Amino acid sequence: MDFLFSLIMSLLRKNPQAKIESNKHAKRGWKKRARVFSFSNTVLFLSLLFLFLPLLVIIFYSFNASESSKFTGFSLVWYEELFLKSGALWQSLLYSAIVAFSSAIIATVLGSLAAIGISWNKFFGKGYIRSISFLPMVLPEVIMGISLLIFLSGIHMNLGLGTIIIAHTTFCLPFVYLMVNARVDEFDYSIIEASYDLGASERQTLIKVILPAIMPGIISGFMMSITMSIEDFVITSLVNGNVVTLPIYVYNMIRHGVSPVINALSFVLIIMISLMAIALRKGLKSFAQAH
Repeated sequence: MDFLFSLIMSLLRKNPQAKIESNKHAKRGWKKRARVFSFSNTVLFLSLLFLFLPLLVIIFYSFNASESSKFTGFSLVWYEELFLKSGALWQSLLYSAIVAFSSAIIATVLGSLAAIGISWNKFFGKGYIRSISFLPMVLPEVIMGISLLIFLSGIHMNLGLGTIIIAHTTFCLPFVYLMVNARVDEFDYSIIEASYDLGASERQTLIKVILPAIMPGIISGFMMSITMSIEDFVITSLVNGNVVTLPIYVYNMIRHGVSPVINALSFVLIIMISLMAIALRKGLKSFAQAH
């Protein structure tokens, strides 16, 4: 038995693969022991609690029977008021949706083409354009809103839905450019050369080669633009004219007291956005597998 034990130990010493496997098992066992109680897991749990606890509170009070902060009983009265008696609220949500999708489409087209053109072409002032393209991301929204208001007033453009779309396109454009540019930088340019060698034109190469390869970045920029547009209040309040979008409507309601109808609307939006995110995630996975 002693001889057999020494033989096995000598084989383990000579076999590095066995050492690697034993190290893997040791690491796996350590992870299992440290999985429950660790500093990183504690910080992660507290961060998630800080992020999602307000949402849970909103959902909980959307089923409250009274307007007070004290829970008096389960009721769907605020959902009934939301769907049957809140025409102005749905009108503001419609305006926000029109602005969000219109500005997101324009910003996605311009930002994607800008990322492709700036990354793969050499021209005078390229570095300067790269630098100033990020200004709308770092400037305070008040400065952006005031500058846009002065510009739109200077060209004598009436404030309304069109000016809101222009303003939202302006501050969404850098986000699209940044996300698409990250995909373009990872792109293998030899694929484009191969496309040209096979007889494809520039238009065919753009549509059939480049765009499918950078599509995850384009979709991410589009969704980011919609999110940024829907939640914006400062810039919209300066260039909206008489158009009342959802953030402005909620702000006007808060000045007279918070209505539980907002809680019900928030829960409906959370469900819609969650379903959209799940569908988008599955769609991107299937798209990546297909390409």
